[in-house]
Amino acid sequence: MKPWWSVWAKTGRDELDHRIVTEWLPLHQHLGDTAAIAGRLVDEWIPSSVLTRLSEMLGLGVTELRQLIVWAAAVHDVGKASPAFAVQCAALADVMREHGLAADPRYANDRDRSRIRHEMVGQVAVLDWLTTELRVPRSSASQLSCLIGGHHGVPPERPDLMAVEQHAELAGRGSWSEARVDVLRWAADLVGGTEWLAGAASRPIPRPAQVLLTAMVIVADWIASSELFDLEPIHAAREGVVPPNRETTEARAARAWQELDLPPRWRPQPITDVASAFQERFGRTPRPVQVAAVEAALAQETPGMVIVEAPMGEGKTEAALLAVEALAARSGADGCFVALPTRATTDAMFGRVLSWLQALPGVPVNVSVQLAHGTASLNDTFRGLLRRGHVRDAGECGSDVGVAHQWLRGRKRGVLAQFVIGTVDQVLAAALKSRHLVLRHLALAGKVVVIDEVHAYDVYMSQYLDRTLHWLGAYGTPVVLLSATLPPRRRAELVAAYESGRSETTDEVTISDAYPVVTATGLPPRAVAASGEPRTVMVERLDPGEDGDDLDELVSLLRDRLGEGGCAVVVRNTVARVQEAADRLIEEFGDDHVTVAHSRFLACDRAALDADLIRRFGPPTSESERPDLHIVVASQVVEQSLDVDFDLMVTDLAPVDLVLQRMGRLHRHRRVRPPRLTRPCCVLTGVESWRSEPVFPVAGSRRVYGEHMLLRAAALLADRDRLVLPDDIAPLVRAGYGDETIGPDSWQAAMTAAAEDDRQRSERRRANAKTFRIDQVGGLKDTLHGWIRAGVGDADVDDPRQIGQVRDGAESLEVLVVQRDADGGLLTPDWIAQNASVQIPLDDELPGWLARTVAACALRLPLAMSQPGPIGDGVIAALERNHFTSFDRTPLLNGQLVLVLDENRTAELSAGPATFRVMYDPRRGLIHDAC
Repeated sequence: MKPWWSVWAKTGRDELDHRIVTEWLPLHQHLGDTAAIAGRLVDEWIPSSVLTRLSEMLGLGVTELRQLIVWAAAVHDVGKASPAFAVQCAALADVMREHGLAADPRYANDRDRSRIRHEMVGQVAVLDWLTTELRVPRSSASQLSCLIGGHHGVPPERPDLMAVEQHAELAGRGSWSEARVDVLRWAADLVGGTEWLAGAASRPIPRPAQVLLTAMVIVADWIASSELFDLEPIHAAREGVVPPNRETTEARAARAWQELDLPPRWRPQPITDVASAFQERFGRTPRPVQVAAVEAALAQETPGMVIVEAPMGEGKTEAALLAVEALAARSGADGCFVALPTRATTDAMFGRVLSWLQALPGVPVNVSVQLAHGTASLNDTFRGLLRRGHVRDAGECGSDVGVAHQWLRGRKRGVLAQFVIGTVDQVLAAALKSRHLVLRHLALAGKVVVIDEVHAYDVYMSQYLDRTLHWLGAYGTPVVLLSATLPPRRRAELVAAYESGRSETTDEVTISDAYPVVTATGLPPRAVAASGEPRTVMVERLDPGEDGDDLDELVSLLRDRLGEGGCAVVVRNTVARVQEAADRLIEEFGDDHVTVAHSRFLACDRAALDADLIRRFGPPTSESERPDLHIVVASQVVEQSLDVDFDLMVTDLAPVDLVLQRMGRLHRHRRVRPPRLTRPCCVLTGVESWRSEPVFPVAGSRRVYGEHMLLRAAALLADRDRLVLPDDIAPLVRAGYGDETIGPDSWQAAMTAAAEDDRQRSERRRANAKTFRIDQVGGLKDTLHGWIRAGVGDADVDDPRQIGQVRDGAESLEVLVVQRDADGGLLTPDWIAQNASVQIPLDDELPGWLARTVAACALRLPLAMSQPGPIGDGVIAALERNHFTSFDRTPLLNGQLVLVLDENRTAELSAGPATFRVMYDPRRGLIHDAC
């Protein structure tokens, strides 16, 4: 009988009195369970692309790679053979003492015990054993031992390892060290013996390989630690320990694996005919840009990155999905992650991806699908998948493809599903120093990653995007980027970021002025013809009055142009300007003829508003209800993924690429136009005067975009009376984001000063992003020591405060909106479409339907109320006074800030040096004033 057989790994405790231990599991059984599961993960679940890349990085065949992973899983908890761990359960420590492993009971209260964590003890033990007994080079042994130290989600730091050396009595000497060596030898025997292990462990393990291997150990450990594996009655330990038994372990693993029922790998069929494949999936003939994107994915020597730049309406999403099939079939990727800028665009994309999955040939019924954002449970389609995944029995088939697999829905595990549709934060968080980051890397490494609206990400977010692409390049992960258009410099940066992860040297990126264009790593850029004829958009400018206010002029313009009917959109760069213009236009044209759209509506109101915009101004269908005369006053929300079409546009000056993006909503679909609006026309406003030198944008626009890009846009557009789209897009964007001098001589002093301000602002934002951004891949001998040092802690899909670090610090606060009734109780808002004015319990947990209703009443506060410092802290403190026990007891609502409105839909918040009065209007959104 070996002493280590008595070491305990898991305990079960009495439900009523947690001090009483009722069950246990010996260490050897847990290690055997974990090793057996690790083998099955390699055989049946880990994407082939990941295994292939690991084999290349380590110079091992897949069989040898499997043995190494199984060995790591079999030793991951070796550090539990230590006094610091053993004394946590006195009864089981007594059993261990009887078998020669004595731990001083006083260690249980030693203040240093918590520092001597079992994963650190394990890392030190593995490192020592590999270097002394197996003669593995110390650099390689350090890398391999990192898998053990990092299996709880945080790679070790050197002070942690030094603490183990300094507190040898807590780590365990003598018989304890011998017990750990026995564990390591036993595990080596599982995979072919110490001689084979010495050879495999002597190879360099670069950081990307350390990340993926650690993640695999974590997944195996989590499964082996779940309720799928039974514990043993505590009396079994007292009656006598038993040795490891391979037959018992195999039976336990087989039973658990069958019950777990993870979906099989996706094996997409190779695409041989792009046109026919597109017709089968989407029911129509592909456009040129769609064909070019898929052909690029097929033509790359090694599947890599494909960038698709085309106007909205060219079908970039369908191009990306078919490219996913091509890249996955070639690389062995098991699914895709489709990332979008907002929750609203993500929800809209979710149904489109499901429809694509339904049309794919040979897709297993139970492929796992996940909607990844903080309010995913409010999406009706996803909740339908949750129900299907919950009730489906193992092996059951059906006509619908896709389930939300129960185990893959768990905290931190959702992104491991095969097909994930989520906000871009979930992808950018791969570059964020956070706990269990290795799992996010494993999730992305085995998929094709699609990122939409790449042009929409600012300097700060781009730092995380570029670093994420760098690591994806290291994993050989295929990536598809979609954008309306990109400045040439930015396109080159994206390619360089990806290629820098694949190799130490990168080829210079060939820049193309063509548009639309498909850029693929390893291939020259491919110019593509637009699907329609070039169209001319007339450009006019609206000068404000002498007081700088353009509202009178706006009213006159709209009265003239809409004299025979028509639908116009007025785009403003700030919510305040949206509401100001809407108020005036409602006075002039009537409430029935004006719609307001911006980001400061309740989530449920915003969803209904978006649906209404699509219904009235979207593609012509039998269900369309396009009004004869209407004006939509909107913020930037109208430029993001909404397929809407207007006869006339009036827009604030914005960076030139965004102005062009907005123009895409003009005469977008074929339909009969009012006589005065037969030619598309965009009227530019949002400046103090078009006659000044230089033209100065209004203050709100300068706050949003900075003066530099606005002045360059003004210089390019001030004298243009028409644009030809898409022909003018690429040269305008190149000039708008370039360094060459543009504009009149009289503008240059102001433009030079604005450019310097922009450079300094960008440098500050880049520096801020570095605080929580992970390092680059590093060299062959680098370890994961300190990889996420000074990180943000957990960065889960359900924790926007942490995962939101990938966005700039100016992200506004989100609150849940409820109303107070006359008796002091709480109600759901009285204006919402479903479940309005429903009583909300103050103490008891809310039923699911009511919790979802309240969660759908989420609202983002203005930045003026969210700024860091005394004001933002004061607003949070004021909101935290709205504390309700019922919300604490409701998982969906727990931890959320609550804004309580009175019967008049108003509230007052005292926030340190400021007091804010807020009012909610269902048609105008949230309105706020500083008192």
